[in-house]
Amino acid sequence: MISLSSAHETLSLSPMTQEAPVTSQLSPWLTPLIYNLGRHGLMPLYFQQIEIVGQEHLPTSGPVILAPTHRSRWDALVVPYAAGRDITGRDLRFMVSINEIKGVQGWFIRRLGGFPIDPLQPAIASLRHGVGLLCQGETLVIFPEGAIFREPGIHPLKPGLARLALQAEAHQPGLGIQIVPIYIQYNQPIPQWRSQVQVKIGAPLAVSTYDSTALKPSAQHLTSDLAGALQQLLPAQRQELGQPCPSLSH
Repeated sequence: MISLSSAHETLSLSPMTQEAPVTSQLSPWLTPLIYNLGRHGLMPLYFQQIEIVGQEHLPTSGPVILAPTHRSRWDALVVPYAAGRDITGRDLRFMVSINEIKGVQGWFIRRLGGFPIDPLQPAIASLRHGVGLLCQGETLVIFPEGAIFREPGIHPLKPGLARLALQAEAHQPGLGIQIVPIYIQYNQPIPQWRSQVQVKIGAPLAVSTYDSTALKPSAQHLTSDLAGALQQLLPAQRQELGQPCPSLSH
């Protein structure tokens, strides 16, 4: 088993007999159905205002990792609303905590392209699956803060996102992964009926500009740069929770 804290870690994509493979799929009928219900029904009905800026930064081709802040379970619907198939022509593949992949919810998540990972002990099979999706040119959604934080601002980022991206670039040189920082802010700590949400999308970071052969220092550098990119998306005068979001142009 490869330790994610190893300074010389590498990720083998060869089959492993001691670990079941991780799989995910995009249901050809369920994915567009849920997406359209969320985008054109639930989201505009529940939220009074959804402000989005920076959609011009979203790549429409090649492997992409969307890196949003994590403030609410609503983020799983906000991100596709701001960056999903109607905007980029692409479906999103969520890396989800293993605790979320249970029961009926887990059945839906797996058929909507999501796949599980244990944030405390990431399995090689999960990481291999994520690398494989990137090598296929897919768009992954990974919350770099690792958990939901109700407080505004940028919380310490986990290094796993950067390591995964660098592993994929090392596995397939010239892959050209782009990491897109996304800042999500609600006007209430726990979004309520007719609340407001603001989404700011920043310019992508090119993973190829980091040395994938020096994984640990490069991952630290990339994680630091991503934190800085997210910090730049903070509103100039951050609103107090419970107050309306500042007005932005779509």
